[in-house]
Amino acid sequence: MTGVYERALGEAADDLHPKVRERYSIGTEDGVTVGRGEMDVSRGTHVLPALYAMTTRDMLFPEAGHDIPFSVTTVGYDLDGHEAMTTRRTFEFGGKTRRFDSVTVWDADGERLLDFLGRGGPIATELHPRVEAGALVVEAGRQWVHLGDHYVRLPGPLVADVEVRDRYDDAGECYYVLATVENALAGHILSYRGSFTQELTERDEVADLRPIRRLPTLPPR
Repeated sequence: MTGVYERALGEAADDLHPKVRERYSIGTEDGVTVGRGEMDVSRGTHVLPALYAMTTRDMLFPEAGHDIPFSVTTVGYDLDGHEAMTTRRTFEFGGKTRRFDSVTVWDADGERLLDFLGRGGPIATELHPRVEAGALVVEAGRQWVHLGDHYVRLPGPLVADVEVRDRYDDAGECYYVLATVENALAGHILSYRGSFTQELTERDEVADLRPIRRLPTLPPR
């Protein structure tokens, strides 16, 4: 199996914990992974209007809480000639379900990893992955507003500082994730942390796991 993160990491992928590597090596011909667990979620209060607006595109959300039931589904596929992987995160806040979708794309020509957030991918960002003590650590770089076939780069003050840490605990036999989203002007936007177990299921129809249907152009290099 070879996935978009292995493409970006190159030889460094050998340093990942085997379970982390397995999780992020889902390719276009592999099955679908489904993880289930619980998360502690926090968000900044002063950014609530923006977080409410993002729920309409399955991006961030305004709810917070402890021990929130969580699921994450990943699947690899071809997207307009680019190797891609959907990650669909679902959080259950009582009677309300919030979804956070992203599509991670390997730009073979530019040798870079790109992430498109939400349904339709209205926000695009470069991802910079690395390995620390067997864990996968991913930070965001340049970001754009994605408008059809065009991209408008976000200026520095509007760029979100994003970091995701994903590791595997052998004793607990589960994955641990910590994701934070902050901004120099707005401060804390959203974070979630917790654990989950994962299983691989058969690939059936993945059309409903594609938040982006077309991707004829990529952000400028």
